[in-house]
Amino acid sequence: MAENTDDTQVPTVIADRVDIVYRVNGTGGGRGSATAALNRILRRKQTEKASGVRTVHAVKKVSFVAYKGEAIGLIGTNGSGKSTLLKAVAGLLPVESGAIYTDGQPSLLGVNAALMGDLTGERNVYLGGLAMGMSREQIKERYQEIVDFSGINDKGDFITLPMRTYSSGMGARLRFSIAAAKDHDVLLIDEALATGDANFRKRSEARIRELRKEAGTVFLVSHNNKSIRDTCDRVLWLERGELRMDGPTEDVLKEYEAFTGDKKPKAKPKPKPKVTEPA
Repeated sequence: MAENTDDTQVPTVIADRVDIVYRVNGTGGGRGSATAALNRILRRKQTEKASGVRTVHAVKKVSFVAYKGEAIGLIGTNGSGKSTLLKAVAGLLPVESGAIYTDGQPSLLGVNAALMGDLTGERNVYLGGLAMGMSREQIKERYQEIVDFSGINDKGDFITLPMRTYSSGMGARLRFSIAAAKDHDVLLIDEALATGDANFRKRSEARIRELRKEAGTVFLVSHNNKSIRDTCDRVLWLERGELRMDGPTEDVLKEYEAFTGDKKPKAKPKPKPKVTEPA
């Protein structure tokens, strides 16, 4: 459960009837003409249908308040708006209407640690740390801890190789390790725990619990219900852009698993074969 009691809760993120809308360009006529393109920009709002612009209402009137010390899971089927909402909280996407208020600077995992494929893992540790506002001295102090936590050197000296040679899982683990090296006001994690082996997931979950104590709030988007159970004390369930349920982890996951059919009944044990005594 959340560590703060009702009379000491400190809000870190407030979402007030948030709408987020994408506009996707279609195949309107005159695409090859620069003049036609300029005219479409100037007349965009009046001629959206004629020019083939399609609107996608990704998040619809979502409201919630997150508090310091909470770890909040975001769940929902594909296309439900989880990652979109996370990017809006981070300030990377504008809202169509409503508002998002944050206390402190939200950090979206994999964005603040914006790593470069042509640089070595070692140089990317420094680049990612500087991008998050750490000093070179702080990065130097935590460098070996970051490398050890990521586990990318367990089967070789990969930290000295360019990141483009890493697997997607290795890159994701290094990003998480860099982001987790700093205490955050609000840390937003999108599917980070889906990568790596069971040992890395356990280390990641333990680090998230530490971040909750040291900093503010952790949001975790994941399709792995076990990670949500092990990490989060509260869950927001989005479905087709709408907030369907907000509450304690087990209560929300129970409803979500019934909705998706993920909770399969335990298989009945097979009957033991009868042993016939010899005549």
